[in-house]
Amino acid sequence: MAHEDVLRWLAAHAPDVPVIIPGASTATVAEAAAALGVAPGRIAKSLAMRVNGAVLLLVTRGDARLDNQKARAALGGKPRMLDAAETLAVTGHAVGGVCPFGLATDVPVWLDVSLQAFPSVFPAAGSRESSVEIAPQRLAALVARGWVDACVLPESGAESAAGSV
Repeated sequence: MAHEDVLRWLAAHAPDVPVIIPGASTATVAEAAAALGVAPGRIAKSLAMRVNGAVLLLVTRGDARLDNQKARAALGGKPRMLDAAETLAVTGHAVGGVCPFGLATDVPVWLDVSLQAFPSVFPAAGSRESSVEIAPQRLAALVARGWVDACVLPESGAESAAGSV
């Protein structure tokens, strides 16, 4: 039902955003990038977590990783990832299809600034075989409470290390 919930939500709030069904799995960043023919960074992964007892959804680019120090500063506490069962209960979407659309509960959505590097990104659409293409600023306008800087890119660590030598 999650995919149908997303379709209904998109029809009501963003009817101009088409759902993409590439005919292959989009359940992981690597699978989604391959199926959609885009760089892994353009995949918008949705991370369900708990911070100070409150559940939230953080959407970040596919090749970014959560940075504990930055996340604590940006989100106000140490993030703890939800397990698959709690993620499904809170979002209505199974892991691999979690997205910020058609959520089962009023969970706040935050976008990581890393998404702003691209003209468009590809979040899931409520299933492990679907996606949408959307501009980060449009995504923010539709679903987000705001932007946070909670992640680091793989090359950032190398640049920092090189810069400190």
